[in-house]
Amino acid sequence: MLLAEVIDDVGLPAGVFNLVTGRGAVIGEALALHPDVDMISFTGSTGAGRRVSEAAAGTIKRVALELGGKSPNVILEDADLQAAIQDGVGKCFLNSGQTCSALTRMLVPRSRLTQAEQLAVAVAERFKPGDPFEPGTMLGPLVSEAQREKVRDYIRRGSDEGAKLLTGGAEPPEGLRSGYFVRPTVFSEVTPEMTIAREEIFGPVLALMPYEDEEDAVRIANDSIYGLAGGVWSADAERAKRVALRIRTGQVEINGGAFNPLAPFGGYKQSGYGRELGRFGLEEFLQVKSLQL
Repeated sequence: MLLAEVIDDVGLPAGVFNLVTGRGAVIGEALALHPDVDMISFTGSTGAGRRVSEAAAGTIKRVALELGGKSPNVILEDADLQAAIQDGVGKCFLNSGQTCSALTRMLVPRSRLTQAEQLAVAVAERFKPGDPFEPGTMLGPLVSEAQREKVRDYIRRGSDEGAKLLTGGAEPPEGLRSGYFVRPTVFSEVTPEMTIAREEIFGPVLALMPYEDEEDAVRIANDSIYGLAGGVWSADAERAKRVALRIRTGQVEINGGAFNPLAPFGGYKQSGYGRELGRFGLEEFLQVKSLQL
């Protein structure tokens, strides 16, 4: 709404930008079905993206989808474990975990699992939940009561399926009587078939997943219906790049590399198709025409 006000204030010609408010099932459905709409770019859940594709197919319109994720963060055995885990916990808990590209699966060598657990707990417990405007707060609330209950249910399922709860849990944080808060939660000994390793939680829940060797790490990283983002940590940057190229995701951070807004952003598999940002993002909205002379 603020962006629409800015665009109006700067005098952009009427009709160049339009803001239509309403529920996605109503407004999104109408746009996706309408024959005069040439292209749909959608950001949201995989389920909603699937419906956008179905509706758009009726008029054979182009679609770009940026959907869910369950992104792996592969920490190789030669990495700086403390730096990797400190960065990785932050990348998981960003926006209280409500980020499609959150690095929610942290893959660590089994030989270093105990140390990784200790470091992850120490970092996670610094994420104090509370009012985001209060000094010292590191973790804000979730978007709704329904989302909070969904996340708490995932935490319960993690414990029920045999994951090792290191810190956090489904109980509300102490001292917060209002707001949709969830404790910063870390599980270990998470295996690929567990629900918390397969489904997007969209909350502050990190899964530590041990692996045996590099091949095993790549296998676990790719064992997902999603492929949006990822990370690789190694003391050898070239080795990290080689591993990153084997992970089937749209973008991979090397040793905590900063997000580049000029680089294409988008996913593989059920994380969607098409790209946002940079030249590739603009090209999603263009059609190629040939003039035969």
